[in-house]
Amino acid sequence: MFNFCSLYSGSTGNCLFVETEHTKLLVDAGVSAKKIMDGLSSIHVDFSDIDAVLVTHEHVDHVQSLGTISKKFDIPVFANADTWDAMPKQKDKIADYNVKHFLVNESFEIGDLKVLPFSIPHDAANPCGFNFFYGNKKLSVATDLGHVTTDILNHLDGSNFLMLEANYDPEVLKCGPYPFLLKSRIAGPNRSSF
Repeated sequence: MFNFCSLYSGSTGNCLFVETEHTKLLVDAGVSAKKIMDGLSSIHVDFSDIDAVLVTHEHVDHVQSLGTISKKFDIPVFANADTWDAMPKQKDKIADYNVKHFLVNESFEIGDLKVLPFSIPHDAANPCGFNFFYGNKKLSVATDLGHVTTDILNHLDGSNFLMLEANYDPEVLKCGPYPFLLKSRIAGPNRSSF
C-alpha cells in the first residue's frame, strides 16, 4: 500500500498526506488544525496515526498550524535548518525532541519510507520538494512551482505519481489584489516564474 491524498492545496493553505503500510506523514500544515483533522477524518485517518510532518518551506500557507499540531499530538516535524530559522514562532511551540533536521539532497527514512528532499525555486529560505520511495514505487511532490529546472526534472524522473502545484502568472499578479510589496516579492529574482 502506497497512498497519497491532497487534503488542501493552494494559496489559502497546503496539507498533503502520504501513507504506506506502516507510516503516515503530512507534508505541510498550512491550514488550521481543525481543517486538517476534518480532512484526515474524511479519509478515515486519525491525527494520532500521523508519524511526522515534513515542511517544504516557511510561508504561512504551508505552516499555519505546524506548532499547534506538533504540540497537541506530540508529532515530530522535519525541516531543513534554513527553514527552521525562518519560522521561529512555529519552532517555539514544538518540543525540542520533535524538532528534526534534514539536509536537502540527502535522503533519510521515516518508518518504512525513504525521503529525498530536493531544491525548488521559490522565494523562501531554502524551499524543497520531496521524493518518497516505498518498495519499487516513487512518489514526488513539488509545490509553488512556476518553472521547472533540470535538477527538478531529474528528481521527478521515474516517479509513479507526481503532485505539482504551479500558481504563478505575471498577468494575474499584476492585476490582483495583493499589496505592492507582496507583488514585488512574488515577482522578484527568487520568484517561481515561467
